[in-house]
Amino acid sequence: MAWLIREGEVLAALEVAEGRWARARGLLGRDGIDGALLLQPARSVHTVGMRFPIDVAFCDGDLRVLHLVCPMARYRLGVPRIRARMVIEAEAGAFERWRLRPGDQLEIKGR
Repeated sequence: MAWLIREGEVLAALEVAEGRWARARGLLGRDGIDGALLLQPARSVHTVGMRFPIDVAFCDGDLRVLHLVCPMARYRLGVPRIRARMVIEAEAGAFERWRLRPGDQLEIKGR
């Protein structure tokens, strides 16, 4: 199990989408997620076919948050973020609870 951390604070359990198929599937087919999902590499996401709205954080290669979409409604196509190298997805409202902001430096432990 991996953990998403900011400044020593554990924000959430983190699933890592390993491989092309896992990244393409993302959160499709699920009714929700406890924690967050990391898609790497990724510069854009969509919510076509999703069962719930999500929060999306676009991060650079060092896991610094570049841009947030809170929430991203179902059945939407996201705008690609050229500088992004990875994306973190969580259920809508999670980023507000975590007080996540652009510029936050995140890290992954236990991966």
